[in-house]
Amino acid sequence: MNPSDVYVERVVDLLDPSLNRLHNCTVEEARARVLSGDAAQVAGIDGSFALLARQGKTIRMARTLDRPMRYFLAKRHAGPALIVADRMDTLREQLQREGLADQFHPSYTRMVPAHYVVEIQLLGCPDPDPVYTRFFTPERNSLPPDLDEIGRRYISALAGEIAKHLQSIPEREPIGVAFSGGMDSGAVFLTTYHVLRQLGMNPARLKAFTLNLGDGPDLAQARNFLEPLGLGLFLEPIQADLGDIDVAETLRTIEDYKPLDVECATMGLALCRGIRRAYPEWQHLFDGDGGDENLKDYPIEENPELTIRSVVNNLMLYHEGWGVGRIKHSLTYSGGLSRGYVRTYAPGRKYGFSGFSPLTRPSVIAVSEAIPFIDLTRYDVPTLYSLKGEVIRRGIRALTGLEMPVFEKRRFQHGAVSKATLHAKLPPEEAAYRRQFLAMYA
Repeated sequence: MNPSDVYVERVVDLLDPSLNRLHNCTVEEARARVLSGDAAQVAGIDGSFALLARQGKTIRMARTLDRPMRYFLAKRHAGPALIVADRMDTLREQLQREGLADQFHPSYTRMVPAHYVVEIQLLGCPDPDPVYTRFFTPERNSLPPDLDEIGRRYISALAGEIAKHLQSIPEREPIGVAFSGGMDSGAVFLTTYHVLRQLGMNPARLKAFTLNLGDGPDLAQARNFLEPLGLGLFLEPIQADLGDIDVAETLRTIEDYKPLDVECATMGLALCRGIRRAYPEWQHLFDGDGGDENLKDYPIEENPELTIRSVVNNLMLYHEGWGVGRIKHSLTYSGGLSRGYVRTYAPGRKYGFSGFSPLTRPSVIAVSEAIPFIDLTRYDVPTLYSLKGEVIRRGIRALTGLEMPVFEKRRFQHGAVSKATLHAKLPPEEAAYRRQFLAMYA
């Protein structure tokens, strides 16, 4: 007897369809594109999405970089059950409702990698491996080595994404930007301010929210960024108490244990909590996540696995990790920002914000991947580190006419509080976080 005649598959889609923000099609039309499995059709979906489509025993799933999407394949006597959600705990709760909780372990969950259609056939035991089809493959090294042209194109793409998003928001809704005065949050803030004015919208809707835990440098940097531009009135410090920081809360929220993501998400939770206390009805929160990945601005020397050659020669290395089908690829977590974006997504969702990271959009990433990094750097690390400031500064000038201040790079978690104070509260050892995280599921 053919197993397909015996097994009865079950699919439970727990994704919130209201979180899909599509500009050129309905959710139903986008699902049809995903169901087709055709990479070009899925690449043509303009917007942010996490989508599941089904035809019989064939399941296809796809997501953008900013939308975590997890699944769990459970065994039942009647046949396999596929459960899909944005969080591990949602998967576990559904398994509990179905009397299948004993099957759950976080390492048995799977993450759909960004930029791929994942196909699963629900055929019974054993289920075949997923099939991955890439739908976003930006052309690399196609721009001329002209920093003015690169900057203009990069910030123009950023402005285009911000414009589309602003036009989807009711005109009276206020907009916050998670703002440190750094290059990425600075570019997002200034471009949003510019686009609001260009569209005839009221820029008074805008606020730059800066987290302050007492001894961090970001608040002074934020003032030094905005005031020379005559924009200091937009700054709103968000005061937080270091005593409110709870590592266990962060681990529960992001369902991960990488130290830098734990640190970042801890600060994100403090910021979102503070904004929510001050503004109970606030909804829209923009940020600059993805900018470091786009312009390859991470300290290579801090990661013994990396060299400048691996960074500039691998497609979207910081966005996707080493890639699907590689030895380093984790089925549970995916890689790069495809894994790490939960540090931004989960704190915002916990406190009821509609988040938006325009630097994660494919049109912006496509410009960044087109930058001829090898020609511009000749594999020189300090030159690579200097590129980001030049690209953004020149692009902001070309788009807005403003001279954007450029300060030394600093991670979000190192700006709201000093490194020494942070590490006293959040030790940087991954093993301890991993043990604590897994203990939650013991």
